[in-house]
Amino acid sequence: MATVLSAFAGGLLSLGVYRMAVPERTVYQVVEPQTQAKYTEFNGPVIVPGTDFTIAAERTVNSVVHIKTLTKVATSRYIDPWEEFFFGNPNRRNMPQMGAGSGVIMTADGYIITNNHVVYGADEIEVSLNDKRSYKGKVVGTDPNTDLAVVKIEETNLPVMPFANSDQVKVGEWVLAVGNPFNLTSTVTAGIVSAKGRNIDIIQENYKIESFIQTDAVVNPGNSGGALVNVNGELVGLNTAIQTHTGSYEGYSFAIPSNLVRKVAHDIIEFGTVQRGLLGVNIREITYDFAKEKGIGRLEGVWVEAPLAGGAAEEAGIRSGDIILMINDVPVNSVSSLQENVGLHRPGDKLKVTVNRDGARKDITVTLKNKTGNTELVDKPTEVNQQLGARFEEMSETDLSKLGLRNGIRVSEVTNGKLRAAGVKPGYVITEVNGRTVRNLDDLTIALNNSRGYIYIGGMYPSGEKVYYSFN
Repeated sequence: MATVLSAFAGGLLSLGVYRMAVPERTVYQVVEPQTQAKYTEFNGPVIVPGTDFTIAAERTVNSVVHIKTLTKVATSRYIDPWEEFFFGNPNRRNMPQMGAGSGVIMTADGYIITNNHVVYGADEIEVSLNDKRSYKGKVVGTDPNTDLAVVKIEETNLPVMPFANSDQVKVGEWVLAVGNPFNLTSTVTAGIVSAKGRNIDIIQENYKIESFIQTDAVVNPGNSGGALVNVNGELVGLNTAIQTHTGSYEGYSFAIPSNLVRKVAHDIIEFGTVQRGLLGVNIREITYDFAKEKGIGRLEGVWVEAPLAGGAAEEAGIRSGDIILMINDVPVNSVSSLQENVGLHRPGDKLKVTVNRDGARKDITVTLKNKTGNTELVDKPTEVNQQLGARFEEMSETDLSKLGLRNGIRVSEVTNGKLRAAGVKPGYVITEVNGRTVRNLDDLTIALNNSRGYIYIGGMYPSGEKVYYSFN
């Protein structure tokens, strides 16, 4: 079972937001043995909280699936790192590694939302329904910045999980966790919402978004990607992590809010990649000591250290020293809540940002930008093509087998850009980037987007020649 520890506290936050305050590190673990939705109206009987959860359970267990993965891990008795880097390792063997988690049915035609860490690197995915029907699953797309992924199975008339508005979730309300802990299918546990907007520094990506719903509902390995639902049986979050020192539940678990789940999943299904709007500011939390230092009267909002040059905030007129109080009339009192609210929008979207400037409230309209600095929606193939100056094509298992490879993506054309400058020629098959395995265009895009400084590419030509390239 692979675990994920909080490896850094601060750094570059998602949406062009940079975190200035460094929190105390705590041990967390991703809960898994390895590593077009819409609001719905509820017209049935309202359950009185604290009395009966049977209706909510009955409405949700059939919409939660069991996900099993198989990953072929390369191992050998001894690996000389220098020999492997330049020549590969002839003693390496592919050993299967099994994993499991949960998922939530989003659409009747087979789109399922789960955690990225549940399916990351999997060679095979099996999806089992509550009625024991089983299907082969395919990853449609992933977003490591939110730890979300969309899996597709070929079936119709599936029971869809209704989505609640996670902004309306209140601390203290009852919730149920539905999933498959320890491979125990269709398990339901109950608890209350303990907190909202938690940033636990567990996602290790440069544009991460962490604004978890914290609950004391029992969640264990295998619950990852499962549902956190309200007493009406509506999804309020996707269970993702637990606070633990033992590897099992110790009191608190964390779920991605359903509003963020819905937005990310919809982007993946519609565009093949997440359309992330960036505000473009350096910000920090307003603590008691910081407020005292700056003479701030009320501990509310998020302090703007500086807008980024050429970013959306600067162009809109947001200044250093402004305190962001609300995004589209939704209060933001922490970096994590600001991340979440901006993360619900795409490049080109206009946001009403309410700030406190020198004691007076001011509404500023900001048009969000994408990572390249404009307001256009990002096309996944175009983005990676522009970054490297090349075109790519995904390879079939037959093509890979002929080359003796398990994974890779072929460079079909090289134009003016970084790959040509590095010496890459058409036909080259990229198998890894900075140590990340590349199986498809999604993997290549993710590896590039999360690389800083020099980029190291490993792969092979059709002749069998293994070549490594690097560029800044």
